[in-house]
Amino acid sequence: MKAVIQRVTNAQVKVDGTIVSKIEKGLLVFLGVAQGDDEKDADVLSRKISNLRIFEDEAGRMNRSLLDIDGEMLVISQFTLLANCVHGRRPDFFSAEKPERANELYLYFCERIKKQSVHTVKKGVFGADMKVSLLNDGPVTIILDSKELKK
Repeated sequence: MKAVIQRVTNAQVKVDGTIVSKIEKGLLVFLGVAQGDDEKDADVLSRKISNLRIFEDEAGRMNRSLLDIDGEMLVISQFTLLANCVHGRRPDFFSAEKPERANELYLYFCERIKKQSVHTVKKGVFGADMKVSLLNDGPVTIILDSKELKK
């Protein structure tokens, strides 16, 4: 499971021109589910992301987590994080999980985030053509891979 985490001042996602989810200060998480990923991958990522100390304290140091600031999270499923661009110019996505299982793990991940005491967890629309807009705060962008975290 791969995640691209962006610290945001605000973010929203639209489907067919309609805002379906919107957050204020917090994290925008793009989540890619790979073949072979399971609940343990979602567990390790949800714990790590919820507790990442990437928000500034009163001294201006990145020393607070999403939980510490009572921030919000918007989670967007994004299979393109599993792109293989080694051969040719067109990426393949063969390592991405099949849609039904990917959606199950995406929803499971969102539930695990809530169990980490993140009060506001919003979602995109799985499989939809989404338009995501955000105001990146910092900018702070971090990439995590559950396979590396499970070592």
